[in-house]
Amino acid sequence: MTTACVTGLLWGDEGKGKIIDLLSEDAEFVVRYGGGHNAGHTLVHEGERMVLHLVPCGIRRPLVTNVIANGVVIDPFHLAEELASLRASGFDLRLGENLMISERCHVILPSHRQLDCAAESMRGTGKIGTTGRGIGPTYGDRASRLGLRMGDLIRPDNLRLGIARLLAEKNPVLEAFGLGPINADELHHDLLMLGEQFAAGIVDTGLLLRRAVRDGRKILMEGAQGVLLDVDHGTYPFVTSSNASTCGIASGTGMAPATIGTTHGVVKAYATRVGEGPFPTELEGDMANRLREAGNEFGSTTGRPRRCGWFDAVAVRYAVDVAGADKMVMTNLDVLSGFDPLPVCTAYRLADGSTTDCFPAFDLDKVEPVYQELPGFSEDVTGVRRFEDLPAAARDYVEEIERLIGISSAVVSVGPGRDQVIRK
Repeated sequence: MTTACVTGLLWGDEGKGKIIDLLSEDAEFVVRYGGGHNAGHTLVHEGERMVLHLVPCGIRRPLVTNVIANGVVIDPFHLAEELASLRASGFDLRLGENLMISERCHVILPSHRQLDCAAESMRGTGKIGTTGRGIGPTYGDRASRLGLRMGDLIRPDNLRLGIARLLAEKNPVLEAFGLGPINADELHHDLLMLGEQFAAGIVDTGLLLRRAVRDGRKILMEGAQGVLLDVDHGTYPFVTSSNASTCGIASGTGMAPATIGTTHGVVKAYATRVGEGPFPTELEGDMANRLREAGNEFGSTTGRPRRCGWFDAVAVRYAVDVAGADKMVMTNLDVLSGFDPLPVCTAYRLADGSTTDCFPAFDLDKVEPVYQELPGFSEDVTGVRRFEDLPAAARDYVEEIERLIGISSAVVSVGPGRDQVIRK
């Protein structure tokens, strides 16, 4: 590893946190490059479960420098709570040493959260399924050149001017929604106090990472969510507000695109989605509930039940191409034990009766999946550590998916624990 990336290949929740934790064993830097605390990475080690929202998954490794890079939007109130919770759990968090925060990260404010929820409630049947955490409005203010950045929190005069400029636009909108205005002095005070907490870690992370690249240091990029939630390349408008695919790495870190090396695309042995939007292989009824319960498919951030369906090779192949994935990481193979047969979507049937193996930008809700059925397996595979020791049907399932999507797998996960992996 020099510079590598871990990215989700569908709509997030693929188990990236475990894989980042696993690969960070060989890393010197773990870098989160996009999204906000609407994403959660779950780590399980020796029975202990931990969910991270903003802090990168390399935090378990004492020699790793964890970087929250400029493409991330930060709710400073949430970040303070997350750091306090990690420290209470015994983690040695040292701002400016093993945790760095980009001075260019845009700041999520209370007004962003309020407007996010208000806008979602007005959409009615057209709801996107936002978490209501202010992510979209913050990225919107970034694009409108109205936002505050983490560096402003340690510059009192800059902060006061920025708050005044922002609230001149936001308070009338909040009042129109009946939400009341935000007090500029109180917000200034609160943000300055938070800035003091973070000051040692607020740095130019772009400069830090470019120097690390020049020095040949080992860097692991931590993707949040997945390719099909990317604002440009996902199932628009049911997407997040950032470039959640590898396309967001260069702009989200300040590193040159040519510095990105191997990309590990993470995908479950089946498909899940949280929130609204098209999902061609979605199951309903008893089979959906059975798969959801078997996989404990409830959002690590929201707790919402995830929608579940069969593996979609059309969607995954598209995501592999967009992300430039070199290797597949398949998670949750163990969950499929007891399901027989195992359908895999290999094409879509369109409204006119024709079929396609390409992923469409429009009318995804109108396609019907064309399935290839593979034999299932009933054995417990959670203790397997060598690919050749898997049941034949499980091996055939993995290898057929590799063939369908065009890349081989580097890791197959057979349980939530850090050690429950097969390095293939």
